[in-house]
Amino acid sequence: MSAILASVNNLQEAMMLKALNIGIIDLKQPSEGALGALDCEQIREIVKELAGVKPVSATIGDLPMQADIIYPAIEKTAKTGVDFVKIGFFPGNDWNLTTIQLAPLAQQYKLIAVLFADTQPDWEIITLLGELGFKGVMLDTMNKQNGSLTGLMNNRQIRHFIALAKGYHLLTGLAGSLTQQDFTTLSSLGADYIGFRGALCREHNRVAQIDPSQVLQLLEIQEQITC
Repeated sequence: MSAILASVNNLQEAMMLKALNIGIIDLKQPSEGALGALDCEQIREIVKELAGVKPVSATIGDLPMQADIIYPAIEKTAKTGVDFVKIGFFPGNDWNLTTIQLAPLAQQYKLIAVLFADTQPDWEIITLLGELGFKGVMLDTMNKQNGSLTGLMNNRQIRHFIALAKGYHLLTGLAGSLTQQDFTTLSSLGADYIGFRGALCREHNRVAQIDPSQVLQLLEIQEQITC
């Protein structure tokens, strides 16, 4: 059964989810891009207030795949105390070389690579992620105008991604403009986490605030699947 990853952009939203059946509270700033980052002081405050009750992940921002840029960003984010650090594998530059250069950090921290379905990522990178000790890999969408993950990839393709990643003992996650109804179908594919932001917000607008009633609806769907 897949757990829910819920993305929040402030302490108030995080505390709203603290006592609920959320698998991971994910910290990012949707107004700053696909993986826009929160300020590290804000991340540190949220981690402190959650007090280990929930695992926390945080993004490093929409940064180019260059080790000299993302290496310090990973270190800075990891030192806030989050459980997982999410790194977007954006198009361009040498993915293999950059991933190899990040290997020392993969031994110190739990790094999650985020691949974007709308950029036709090369699945070969998953092998390298597994070999170098990354903790997990997620599928997301970079340009939200390109459609949702389920509109860009079919179940067979998503299942292949999950199987490949699990072959290297990587945690797997799915996200990308998903609706609450997507949870039922995608949870049957075997991913560890399914991520939501827009589906939990007012008017399903990812840059709006989280609507508690939308969160409760998603949790009801999850409960129905488990029964």
